[in-house]
Amino acid sequence: MQLQALLDALPAPLEPLDVSMLDGYLAGVLLQPKAVPFAEWSRFVLDSEGRAAPGELDTGALFELVLRRHRELNLAIIDRQWFDPWVFELDEDASPSEVVMPWVVGFSLATELFPALTRLDASELLEPLASLYLHLDPDDLEDADELLEEIETLEPPEDVAEAVESLVRSTLLLADVSRPLACTAPPKTPPRRPPPRGPRR
Repeated sequence: MQLQALLDALPAPLEPLDVSMLDGYLAGVLLQPKAVPFAEWSRFVLDSEGRAAPGELDTGALFELVLRRHRELNLAIIDRQWFDPWVFELDEDASPSEVVMPWVVGFSLATELFPALTRLDASELLEPLASLYLHLDPDDLEDADELLEEIETLEPPEDVAEAVESLVRSTLLLADVSRPLACTAPPKTPPRRPPPRGPRR
């Protein structure tokens, strides 16, 4: 994958997101109730800690691909349409949660850096956030007792297809809260269908 190759080529000490984390990160950025300026979110693509890239570094080709994916996800969120999360097939012993965890970690990074989404009505956010964060280690969810209680009521996905479908469904349910449709009609039901396989390394 060209984008992953460009991320891998970034020089130390930069620690860029991988493409699965990047995909979840972009979804988290796009779900904010107010648009996050490019200058604020883009630096964390190159380095998860936000360190500045060398001034002579040419990131034009990399961000052309990043912005293309940003537009694709934005259109899917606006139209409440299915999208294919970038997740990678691991070895056959990997659990569904292990497969989608990098995507969720990227999403979580976005909500930590840009917390406006999580400051909205907690009751409406609880179920979709729990469906995402059930893939994380509970020890990583500090001071989130209500969220942990909700996670305990959920059944883990039986396979990767179900886990991926949950990512899409949760994303679009969160969009109903943070980016409601500009009409009086009820929000569209998030799509529920078996997803195609995600990209492979």
